[in-house]
Amino acid sequence: MNTVETTAATSGQVAKATMRLAFPHGVANLTIRADQSMSEAYRGEFFGPKPSVTQADGVIAIDYPRFNPFIWGRTSAAVTLSPSVAWVIEIRGGVAHWDGDLRQLEVAAIDVRGGVSKVELRLPKPAGVVPIRVSGGVSHLTLQRPGTVPARVQIGGGASKLELDTQYLGAIGGPVRLETPDYASADGGKYDLEIGGGSSRVTIKRD
Repeated sequence: MNTVETTAATSGQVAKATMRLAFPHGVANLTIRADQSMSEAYRGEFFGPKPSVTQADGVIAIDYPRFNPFIWGRTSAAVTLSPSVAWVIEIRGGVAHWDGDLRQLEVAAIDVRGGVSKVELRLPKPAGVVPIRVSGGVSHLTLQRPGTVPARVQIGGGASKLELDTQYLGAIGGPVRLETPDYASADGGKYDLEIGGGSSRVTIKRD
C-alpha cells in the first residue's frame, strides 16, 4: 500500500525563500529528488505505514510514529521538492538508508540528529557556506559535490576509511579534520561536514 501527499507552495512566496523539510522522529528509507515543473513546494509518496504530514510557517514535517521494530524497516518515503525555494533538511532520530539527488536544489543546510547508515547525497553548487551536521555515528556516507566546490570534514570520534578527494585515512582515533587546499581561501560556496560521533566509510568526492 502506498499513499501520496502534495503540499502547495505558500501563497505569495518569493523565489528562493527558505523552507524546511523535517522528520521529527527519523525515517528508515528515504529518497529525495527535485522537479522543476512542480507548482507545489513538495510531493511525497509513502510505502508502508503512513506518516502525518503538516505544513506551517515554512516547515513541512513528515512525522512517523516512534520506533517500532515490527514496522520500521518497511517504511519508505519518496519525496520530491521544488527548486523554487532553498531547503533546510532536518532529521531527528536518524536515517537508515537515504538516497538524495539534490543537484537541482538550493540546499541551505542539512542537520541529522542520530546515526546514519548507507547514505548517498549528490549535492548542488552551494550559494554560501553550507553546513552538514550529523550528531551521531556514521556508516557508509558518500557526498558528491561539483568539482570546483571546496569542502571540509570534521569528525569528533574515531574514523575509519575517511576519504576527501585524494586525501585518505585508513583508521585514526580521536578527533580528525580534513579540508581541501582551497577551503580557507575560497570566498564562494563550500560544504562544511561535521560528524559528532565515530564514523566508518565516509567519502567526500568531486563530480
